[in-house]
Amino acid sequence: MTPDFPTLAFLGFAATAAIAALATITARNPVHAALWLVLTFFSVACTWIIGGAEFLGVALVLVYVGAVMVLFLFVVMMLDVDMAPLREGYVRYLPVGLVVALVMLAQILALIGVKAAAEVPFADNAAVAADVSNTTWLARALFTEFMLPFEVAAVILTVAVVAAVMLTLRRRGGTKHQDPSAQSRVRASDRLRMVKMDAERPALPAAAPESEAAP
Repeated sequence: MTPDFPTLAFLGFAATAAIAALATITARNPVHAALWLVLTFFSVACTWIIGGAEFLGVALVLVYVGAVMVLFLFVVMMLDVDMAPLREGYVRYLPVGLVVALVMLAQILALIGVKAAAEVPFADNAAVAADVSNTTWLARALFTEFMLPFEVAAVILTVAVVAAVMLTLRRRGGTKHQDPSAQSRVRASDRLRMVKMDAERPALPAAAPESEAAP
């Protein structure tokens, strides 16, 4: 049986995502890795959209490509990577950027072609069977049948964020850091002292000599 165009497009998106993910973990330059990771996220979003999960695809583009990549750049800065060579010669990043942009453009055109086709790709899914929208079916499944895995994933991600902060935290000499535990133990008597003193009348200015006072 010859595969139709939606199936070929799905396989192409999946292969692109796998190749881009491999390029992400093998790239030595963090900027190149970030570009390949953008292509990975976008390719996975295309597979979800062509599979009928439009909400997940759009959320992946908005959240991961738009927010997580910014967080990734912040992490690169926290790791004290020498960014001076990275700022020199933006032209050398142009080939990788053009490749990623062209592949993303081709994927967008392929999605438009699939959606314009007469046959709806992968129409026989759970949302269609339940006669509800994809977003409604996803919310019901996520917060009923898969509530425990969802909470476990949230805990794992929280632990990963805390571990990343602890691994990248470095103490440098000559810098001041706040200690929240010490601040919470501060008492008023440690910072303020009341002193009782007798009042003293200020001394009057001395009178000028008569020779200086005469005109």
